[in-house]
Order: sequence, then C-alpha cells, then structure tokens
Amino acid sequence: MRYEVAVRPSLPTLFSAAALGLSSSPAMAQALSADEAAALRAEIATLKAQLQRMEQKLDAASAAPQPVAPVAPPAEPATEIAWKGSPQFASEGRTFKAKGRIQADAGYVSHPRGASDRGLGYAAEMRRIRLGGEGSLSKAFGYKLELELSDNAVDLVDTFVTWKSGPWELALGNQNQFQALDELTGDTTGATMERAAFTDAFNFERRLGLAAQYEKADWILQAGLFADDIDALADSADGPDGGDENNSYGFDGRVVYAPKLGQTQLHLAASAHWRDLKRLREAGARYRQRPYLHTSNSRLIDTGVLDVRDEAHYGVEAAFVRGRWHGAAEAHWLESDLAIGPTPRFFGGYAELGYFFTGETRGYGGGIFERTKTARPLGSGGLGALQASLRYDYLDMNDRGVVGGRQDAWIAALIWQPIDYLRFNLNHGWLSYGDAAPLANGDRSYRVRTTGARMELDF
Repeated sequence: MRYEVAVRPSLPTLFSAAALGLSSSPAMAQALSADEAAALRAEIATLKAQLQRMEQKLDAASAAPQPVAPVAPPAEPATEIAWKGSPQFASEGRTFKAKGRIQADAGYVSHPRGASDRGLGYAAEMRRIRLGGEGSLSKAFGYKLELELSDNAVDLVDTFVTWKSGPWELALGNQNQFQALDELTGDTTGATMERAAFTDAFNFERRLGLAAQYEKADWILQAGLFADDIDALADSADGPDGGDENNSYGFDGRVVYAPKLGQTQLHLAASAHWRDLKRLREAGARYRQRPYLHTSNSRLIDTGVLDVRDEAHYGVEAAFVRGRWHGAAEAHWLESDLAIGPTPRFFGGYAELGYFFTGETRGYGGGIFERTKTARPLGSGGLGALQASLRYDYLDMNDRGVVGGRQDAWIAALIWQPIDYLRFNLNHGWLSYGDAAPLANGDRSYRVRTTGARMELDF
C-alpha cells in the first residue's frame, strides 16, 4: 500500500525554489529563451523584494507596544458632612467637629444700706468666649481641645485624649473630676445662669489627670487621679521657683444610677474626693463666693486664707426628668484639715424645679443634664422653647472657729431658646446673708437682690 502526502510550501519557498530551479536545471533553462528566462528571473526578484517589505512591516507591527487600558486612580475615601451646630466631618472612622461658645452678661447687684463696695451695682462682661474642636482618630481614640477667654485671660478648658472600648473609657488631660451634677452639667445647658454657690466656694475646677469611666445599663462608675489645674502647674504660677514644685494630688470618684421608670428618667449619684495640697500649703486655701452673679467680683462671704493640709469632700445627687418637668437636688460637704486646730466642715446644697411651657423635655444622658432640642423653632411654625425654673441655694462656711458666712438664695430663671444652640437667660435672685463681709456700720447680716441677663450661643 502506498501513501502520498501533499505538502504545500510557502510562497517564499516556492519563489526561492523556482529561482533555484531556473538557475540550476539545464532542461528548464533550455525550454525557455534567454529573454523569457531573464524576464522571469526579474519578476521573481521583484516578488521577493515585495515579500521582504511585507515581512518587515509584520515584524514591526508585532514588536510595537500594544495599547494598555488606563488604570483608574484609587478612589479617595468619602467624607460625610453633618450639621450639629457646626459642620462635623467624618471619613473612615475619623471625625472632627468645631466647637465654640459666646456668653455675654449684664447684671445688677443691689447695695445693702451702708455698703460702700464699688463691686456692687451694675456691670456687664463677656462671660466666656470659647473655641476648639473635638473628634476621633479611630473607633477607639478621640480627643477634645478648647481654649477659653474669661476674666481677661486665656485658659485651657477641656483638653484631653480618650480611649474607649466597650463600656470602658479612659481620658488623659485637663478635665473635670466628677465633683457634682451641677458642676458637670454644661454652663449652656443649666437651668440658671450660674451654678450652685458651693461649686465655686469649694474651688471646683478642671485639673490635669487620668480618669476612667465604666458605663453599662443604668450604672456609671467614674474614678481618677489628678494633679492640679493648668495655671497652678505653669512655670510662673507661684513666683521664681515656678509651678514645677507644685506636687499636690488627689483622688476622685463618683457612682451614678440612672434608671428609666416608665416616662420618668431618674438620677441618683454620690461622689467622694480627697486632695493633699502638699507645697500649695504655703499659699493657703481660701473659700469664698460672689453674690450669685459673675459680673461682680465682690465676695460677701469669705473664710480668708486657711492653713489647710488636705481636703476631703463628698456629695449626694438626685434628679428627675418627666415630660415637661425636671428637678434636681444636691448636698455637698467639705472638710478642711487645718495644720492647727480642729477640722471645720462646710456645707452647700440646692434644690430646683423646672418646667417647659412649650412642651420640650430637658435633655439627659451620661450622668448629667444635656442640651434640650427645640420642638418648634422660631421661624418654623413656633416660638422656640420657653423654660422656667426656681432654685433654692444654701451655703454655710461657719464651723469650729472658722467664720466664713452663710448665704440663703432664691433664684428664679426664665430661659428662651428660639432655635437650637441659642439661648437668652433672665435671672432674678433674693439673697440673705449672715456673718458676711461687714458693712460700714458693722452690720454682717443683710439682704441683696440680683438681676442678670445672658445671651449664649453654643455649638
């Protein structure tokens, strides 16, 4: 059996073979005339040249870089913007919100008959101008920084870094020390222009320290270790030796139980504090208070400077919010351990009741009173929020040979909030003093009336 295989050569091969055959085969050369053979050879040479050019073009095309689809640049993380009194930016777990506050006050403190104190009477001031920001660096780490202009000086207010995981939160920096409900509640969310008398008289203030908080269900536990305030720690705080010698420290703690019973939000709390003044003993401790309004620098009750080694104070708190009604009461005791003599115990407290005529509910959360949201803002079908409150405030700094004075005060307040973040506050007070700063006639028991007004913008 015989098999035949047909092979089809390429054109270049055929032309090459033909040329080779014409030049090498005598039979073929004899079959053609000399002219015909020459013409055929010329035609084959032309075809070979054309084929070479075609191959060069094919080689160049195959060697040229192929077009590459453009690669889209990585998408930038989306930034969300929300309005919460000021723009709040959020992107990939990081947030930032600008914060600010403006409080302008005008006030009048009546002159008791026979008083020559020039600090009484009418006065006006920019109570606070505050600017700062807060936000988060991740889901766990946050921060807050605020500068405040008050009493013609710029101070650091809340300035700290936080870490949060589940119910736990740590804060490191300049901050409050869980002293009392009225102290921890923001000054733009309080029911009166000024806080309870004992909060100033007992020298409550922010201090540099480390604080921890545990919050779960209805319970909040707070504790911290603190040095002193930023001013006291500054190099020029106490003369040429500087604040670097300030070695005072203290421990603070607070427990809050805040259950919701039906439509009523309850608040029950207790706090305890201890502080060793250390080197600050050289300057002494002084407990005193203004006649309610900050526009007056007069202190009608004042213990004078005392040689205090350490302080221990403790307080109890109670409050409620139910619909339009809200109320609060606190009692606080301060024991000052004197270097010589017995330890006096001073006392302060207040009780208040408030009501919203326009149907709002006072804000509450995190163991303090919070911002109230206006139900029907001015310009949007309503007149804003109208709130009234009445407070009784008591302070007694007479004990065991220390005569600092007593103060009884009734404070009536009317607050109009036309829109969120803006309030107008009008207060009137009736204050009665005993063992107070003596008048020109020597009288130390007298009465004072106060009237104050405040415009406050907070965001």
